Amino acid sequence: MRILHTSDWHLGRSFHRVNMLGHQRAFLDHLIETVRTHEVDAVLVAGDVYDRAVPPLAAVELFDDALHRLADLGVPTVMISGNHDSARRLGVGARLMAKAGIHLRTDPAGCGTPVVLADDHGDVAFYGLPYLEPALVRDTLGAEKARHTQVLGAAMDRVRADLATRPAGTRSVVLAHAFVTGGAPSDSERDITIGGVASVPAEVFDGVDYAALGHLHGCQTITERVRYSGSPLAYSFSEVQHRKSMWLVDLGADGALEAERLPCPVPRPLARLRGRLEDLLADPGLAEHEECWIEATLTDPARPHEPMARLTERFPHTLALAFEPEARDGGPDVSYAQRLRGRSDQEIAEDFVAHVRPGRAADAAERALLGAALDEVRTDQAAKESA
Repeated sequence: MRILHTSDWHLGRSFHRVNMLGHQRAFLDHLIETVRTHEVDAVLVAGDVYDRAVPPLAAVELFDDALHRLADLGVPTVMISGNHDSARRLGVGARLMAKAGIHLRTDPAGCGTPVVLADDHGDVAFYGLPYLEPALVRDTLGAEKARHTQVLGAAMDRVRADLATRPAGTRSVVLAHAFVTGGAPSDSERDITIGGVASVPAEVFDGVDYAALGHLHGCQTITERVRYSGSPLAYSFSEVQHRKSMWLVDLGADGALEAERLPCPVPRPLARLRGRLEDLLADPGLAEHEECWIEATLTDPARPHEPMARLTERFPHTLALAFEPEARDGGPDVSYAQRLRGRSDQEIAEDFVAHVRPGRAADAAERALLGAALDEVRTDQAAKESA
């Protein structure tokens, strides 16, 4: 069976205030053409179909058009909700859409109920594990703790239990939206840390032939049978080195697997420039970046006059501008954004305690209290978005 694995469309998302709907439409055109030309048997979308719980109307219309086009091809599609989606909203009409071959899996209670498709070699069971917010699904799944590893493990226990009832030789595919240990994150993914631990081990997916993952925006291989497709478009400058693509997976009669990366169209390349303003404006070696989306970091000792206006004269698609003066590099005047870069919410909160209470950092009890408060806020937000 030939499977096309994609994820993290984030329909409705902008890129530094640039509307991306046209580029997302171009990707979906490419997706449909890929399904047709490569004779795909099933399309997988591993979560984050939309960028937010209540997407703009134009994004909903784009999604609706994509579903109609996939249904017209007669190629079954299996998709799950991600942490950006409202599971309940995305799942509206799921039973009706299933009759057209569009299978939405948004209810955690249904983790052990697969979409069963068949080819010349027998059945393939597709299990959809939507994003599992630990505190909200622990009881539903009977997990020991409200932690990502425990709830995902409980969901996979249901998968393996169902698979054990299937005829011998039934192949299996799991769709999941999670942060798996070994994956490389980027700046554009929403933090899903719970209790200080966001990642789950790849071994949680043992027992299935392929795990099609979503959440991380870089296409990557965790193990031969556990892969991220990544987002089809870049949504942050941290993705400047990403090669956006989808996985074309051939699942053999005996579960043998072959995977090929298929590139996605690039609407406009990204570039990160760093240096003094005059050097950036004069350097002939930067000519190749003049039509790129630009993130520029200026290192002038003093802030230049009208830097954005001057930059856009040469680089008209400059979207982000930062200042890191050479003379202050690493010093006390380093920018607030720079100090926060790469730090978790927990670390930022602990730093704040140390800042307002000089000489006394947060102790173990206070760190636990901060972690619990952050978990509660995150859980409340997830509950509101899923309502």
